[in-house]
Amino acid sequence: MTATLQAKRRPDMKNSTTREFRLNGQVPAILYGKKTESKPIAVDSIEFLKTIRENGRNGIISLSVDSDNERHQVIVNEWQTDPLKGEFLHIDFFEVDMKSEMDAEVPVRLDGDAPGAKDGGIVSQLMHSISVRCLPTDIPEEVVVDISNLNIGDSIQIRDMVNTQKVDITNDPEETIVTVLVASAEKEPEQQPEGEAVEAEQEAEAD
Repeated sequence: MTATLQAKRRPDMKNSTTREFRLNGQVPAILYGKKTESKPIAVDSIEFLKTIRENGRNGIISLSVDSDNERHQVIVNEWQTDPLKGEFLHIDFFEVDMKSEMDAEVPVRLDGDAPGAKDGGIVSQLMHSISVRCLPTDIPEEVVVDISNLNIGDSIQIRDMVNTQKVDITNDPEETIVTVLVASAEKEPEQQPEGEAVEAEQEAEAD
């Protein structure tokens, strides 16, 4: 899925210029790629949020910069947000070669209810993203891992997912994505034998 987004060229990367763009509802960003010279740009924060919601985190964006005569096919490589306000602070747009495979990180989502959890086990997700290699248009929005058959002591590893995906997974096959652990029993405080307890009490009184 490809969405379109308009960008403005930033004249410089000074803090004063960056603040001015943010005050006007623009998010400072950078456009770059293997064959693309880095360009400081800015995009409308509301339009960017709409694009991500409609297009997905790994979707292709057709980015038009006002100073260029062409569109750049990009993905969002990274973004920074304000931890308190949740506002976008900076965005990295990476221009991709639509005909060449690339590496990407795809989030993992667990699906289903593990029987082991109902038996008192604890579902432990060890990997929250998976590395894939494919054409830019084939990057999945997420990798869904079905845990509905996991009992206590069971796990799902990368090797179990390889044949379920249309893209190449590049992680080590032995890496564990999710497992169901035995819940640790609470230990009762150890009680001293009666004789030792009396002796300890006598020593305390003597002190």
